[in-house]
Amino acid sequence: MSTAADTFVIGDFPQLRLIAWNRDPHDVITGEEAFGLYEQNWRFVDEKALLPHECDLIDRLTREYGRGILHI
Repeated sequence: MSTAADTFVIGDFPQLRLIAWNRDPHDVITGEEAFGLYEQNWRFVDEKALLPHECDLIDRLTREYGRGILHI
């Protein structure tokens, strides 16, 4: 899933992979980048298709980088 404490492989999270369609799914991004992608592209996220580990990630990123708020 995550390669280090604050980095993530795009392809490990299906909805992140969807919104980062122009990047290699094997790319590693920071938590801050992932949060930005979710926040800026939320309209393309299929909330019903979110897997539990991706929901957990979004919750964690929202707490850490959004100060508890996901601006969508």
